[in-house]
Amino acid sequence: MSETTAPNTTRTPAYSITEVLQVLDPAGAQRYAELTPATVEKFGGRFVVLGASPTAAEGEAGIVAAVVQWPDMETLQAWYDSAEYAPAREIAATAMRRRLIFLPGTAPAA
Repeated sequence: MSETTAPNTTRTPAYSITEVLQVLDPAGAQRYAELTPATVEKFGGRFVVLGASPTAAEGEAGIVAAVVQWPDMETLQAWYDSAEYAPAREIAATAMRRRLIFLPGTAPAA
């Protein structure tokens, strides 16, 4: 009897970190906050941190931050490039100065 090995279907999670540095348009920032969660959920993202006030150990901290866990980098990039997120992304471009970082996670232990 031959043994077969199932393909490794474990995906490595990815994270997006958003740090708002300055709000330029409070109404626009509020609209961004209203639109974004549904798009994150649709693409399988899960907020790990939402609306937290960061504390800087070094350098300067922004005024608010969010961290989202994604199934993998491909899903994160698909969300960012999606038609669903595009309206929120357009609002963010003029409503706030922010830093948005994508990070690959660590593969789960076998």
